[in-house]
Amino acid sequence: MTNGPRPVAAAPTVVALDIDGTLIDHDEQLSEAVVDAVRRTAARVPVILATGRAWSTTRPVAERFGLPSGGFVVCSNGARTLQYPDGRVVDERTFDPTTVIASVRKYAPNARMAVEEHDGSYLVTAPFPDGDLGVGAKIRVVGADELAPEPVTRLIIRDPEQSEADFVQLAERLGLHGVSYFVGWTAWLDIAPEGVDKSTGLKVALAQLGLEPDGLLAIGDGRNDIEMLTYAGRGIAMGSSPDEVKVAADEVTKSVQDDGVAAILNRWF
Repeated sequence: MTNGPRPVAAAPTVVALDIDGTLIDHDEQLSEAVVDAVRRTAARVPVILATGRAWSTTRPVAERFGLPSGGFVVCSNGARTLQYPDGRVVDERTFDPTTVIASVRKYAPNARMAVEEHDGSYLVTAPFPDGDLGVGAKIRVVGADELAPEPVTRLIIRDPEQSEADFVQLAERLGLHGVSYFVGWTAWLDIAPEGVDKSTGLKVALAQLGLEPDGLLAIGDGRNDIEMLTYAGRGIAMGSSPDEVKVAADEVTKSVQDDGVAAILNRWF
C-alpha cells in the first residue's frame, strides 16, 4: 500500500464505487465535485455502484449521477446484482438465517435485526435509528419468529447502545459458520451468504459487460469493501478507512469530506 498518488497508469476500463463513506458522507451529503467526476467517468466507461444498500435506496443515487441505462449495480454486499434502471435481477444469492437469528437472541437479546425484502423494503424486529437503512427506506416491524420465513440475501444486526468493538466481539461469540459477515462503522453486523461479498456481484457484472478485473478501478472505505479492492486491478481506500482496509488497498486517497473519489477519477476522466 502507498499513501500518496501513484504514477498515472493506463485508464481503467470499468469503475466500481461504494456509496456510503465513499461517495456520500455520513450526513448523506454528496459534493458537486464528486458528482461531476462520476458523470464524466460514466460517459467514458461503465460505472458500477457496489454497496451494502438495498436496490430501493441505491437507485436514487444512480439517478443523481445520471448513470446511463443498461449498466449494473451490486447491492446487498454482493448478494444481488441488478440491471439499471429497470432493477432486473441478474444474480441473487440467499441463505437461511434461522440459526444466526437464534444465536443473536441468545447473545445479544437487545439487538435489533432486519432482513431485506425482494422489493428493497425491510422486515425489522424494532425500528432502526433514522437513516440507518437508507433515507426513505420502507420498514415493517415483525416478531423475531416472523423475520425470515424464507431464505434471505442479508441479515442486519444493530444495537445503538453498543460500540463497534463490542460488535467485533459479538461476531466472535455468535460463532458464525456457513455465512459471510462484515462489521460496520458502528454497532452494525451485516451477514451474507457464505462466500458472498461485493466481488461476487462485480464478477457477475463484469461477465455481463465482457470486461476483465485487471481493468477495474474500485474505491471503498469499509471492511465490506476489502474483497472488492483486492479483486480489482486497482483498489483504492478512502482516507477515513479502517487500517485493515487501507492495508488491503493499492493506494489511499483523501476522505469523503475532501472529495477523495474525485481526486482519483480526475486522473483519467
